[in-house]
Amino acid sequence: MKKWLIPVIILVVLAFVVYQWAVGFNNTSVEYEANAKTAWSNVESSYQRRNDLIGNLVKTVQGAADFERGTLTDVIEARAKATSTTIDVDNLTPEKMAAFQEAQTGLSSALSRLLVTVERYPDLKANQNFLELQSQLEGTENRINVARDRFNEQVNIYDIYTSKFPNKILAGWFGFDEMARYQANPGSENAPDVDFEFK
Repeated sequence: MKKWLIPVIILVVLAFVVYQWAVGFNNTSVEYEANAKTAWSNVESSYQRRNDLIGNLVKTVQGAADFERGTLTDVIEARAKATSTTIDVDNLTPEKMAAFQEAQTGLSSALSRLLVTVERYPDLKANQNFLELQSQLEGTENRINVARDRFNEQVNIYDIYTSKFPNKILAGWFGFDEMARYQANPGSENAPDVDFEFK
């Protein structure tokens, strides 16, 4: 065997090993990224279910002629804002996630005010359609929480994989950026004040 052939063989083998590593990294990163994007789609699907239920809830409440229109208007406007705030799954930036979360928080707040106001309307509270919708909304809120947790788990797997050395080197070359996680609303770490003074 010629002496110059040994370094060539070593370079070919080394190039093949690097190629295999790069292909493996890329394919695994694509898989993890796709799983995270699918998990985000499930978050959006859960919010869509809530928005659909709120539409039915508003129609049921509107049937109560003496119901406070301002409260309904707030819910309708918050729902419109929440459904108009969307995120491109290929561009999950922290800023876009925050805007999405802010719109959803506004809807949650308006919906809470609506449900508190309903307490003053015994006929509406006894309406079977309303009770069913209220129960479905509670279940949907739980689904939303589970979907957000699963999304964060998938993002965590992706981020760990693309951030570990030496994968981090290839992540930059192949454009696998860190993904944003769904975060709690600012101030949610503080326990709410509870006033037990009844007058």
